[in-house]
Amino acid sequence: MPNDSIFTKIINRELPSTIQYEDDEFIAINDIHPSAPVHVLVIPKKPYETLEQVDMSDEHFHAKLLLIARKVAQKMGIADNYKLVMNVGKGVQLVHHIHMHVMGGWKNVEDGQ
Repeated sequence: MPNDSIFTKIINRELPSTIQYEDDEFIAINDIHPSAPVHVLVIPKKPYETLEQVDMSDEHFHAKLLLIARKVAQKMGIADNYKLVMNVGKGVQLVHHIHMHVMGGWKNVEDGQ
């Protein structure tokens, strides 16, 4: 488990971040290198390295991850046009702690493609 990931340090308040959502299980923060006008990361507080470490039978985790992404999109005013992106695996994840990107805010739909 990535006990010392940048996300764990943010969760533990060892590093600053702009928090858009937080509960006992998840936190959502602004991405420090945004790829869209609105770019928020939804991160579980339990430090799974990759989605494949979460048991498929853990429906609560999987459902809540999507629910929070939708809540964040609504809060950020992009609920009518946004992307959800999740990289899975050491070859594509830059930070080895599960996180889902919520991206939107483009003026034209084509800008978000």
